[in-house]
Amino acid sequence: MPKLKTKSGAKKRFKVTATGKVMAAQRGKRHGMIKRTKKQIRQLRGTRVLFKTDGDNIKKYFLPNA
Repeated sequence: MPKLKTKSGAKKRFKVTATGKVMAAQRGKRHGMIKRTKKQIRQLRGTRVLFKTDGDNIKKYFLPNA
């Protein structure tokens, strides 16, 4: 059976913590900032922990070696 490769796009978007949780950047901040209020832009800073089931899927399919 060949080894599973990590998806290179997922490497850039997700980070697995020491306890196994998956961190991701807030969605909605890639483009179109002119439409959003200053408050929205401010609140979209930083990263968030994904829900457990979403994080499990990310680790299984996109980050098998993490």
